[in-house]
Formats: sequence, C-alpha cells, structure tokens
Amino acid sequence: MAQKPEDDDKVRLDKWLWAARFYKTRALAKAAIESGKVHCRGERCKPGKEPRVGDEFVLRTGFDERTIVVKALSVVRRGAPEAQALYEETAQSIARREQAAALRKAGALGVTTDGRPTKKQRRQLHQFHDASN
Repeated sequence: MAQKPEDDDKVRLDKWLWAARFYKTRALAKAAIESGKVHCRGERCKPGKEPRVGDEFVLRTGFDERTIVVKALSVVRRGAPEAQALYEETAQSIARREQAAALRKAGALGVTTDGRPTKKQRRQLHQFHDASN
C-alpha cells in the first residue's frame, strides 16, 4: 500500500522517529516509546500518537536526553541530511548534552586502575573494610 504525499499529516510517532533516524527500526522506536523514554509536554506518549509541526518531544537515549521540536513530518526514511530537516534540537538541550558529555569524560579520566586487584590487594581491602565497621 503506497502512501500519498498528502497522508504525511497523519503519521504515527514511532514511524516519524524512525524516519527522523532516532532509532534504527520502528520496533526499537515503539519499544522506546512504550518504555517511557519519549515524552511530549511532560507526559509519556503512545506509539500511535500523531506528532504535529511545532510539537516538542523529550527523548532519552543512553546517557543523553534531547529536547526536539518537530519541523516537518515524513513517513519515509531517507538520508541523514533530509532526516535532520524533520526536527530541530533546542539550544538548551544541546548545551545540556555537551555539559553532560564533558562531565562523563572528566570523570572517566580521573579513574585509572591496573585491572583486577591481586590477592594481596584484596586481603588489604577486606581488612580496611572490616576495620572501618
């Protein structure tokens, strides 16, 4: 069943997220929506919700949380440049993501280990924990 261009105003949220390349498959988009990782106006969405131009969605993927505004609707998955034209990420969202990434990177740099502790080091750890109790 081929969709006509005038049917683009009736698009499911899971299909739009897939077309906008937030998720690799519609099944993954649907699962993310159902598990509460997609919010519209502070409320959880359903996969069948019809997004409108101007709607604001909050998407959580991994460590990141994006706030996007719908600029156009599409039911067809195309190349990345065309998919990026379907939405716009808010400036606050970009700043929050960059700040969170910098904090994660800084935190990871502070922790350096030589791998698993040796048997002697484990004994010392246990003695230290037992002494502090």
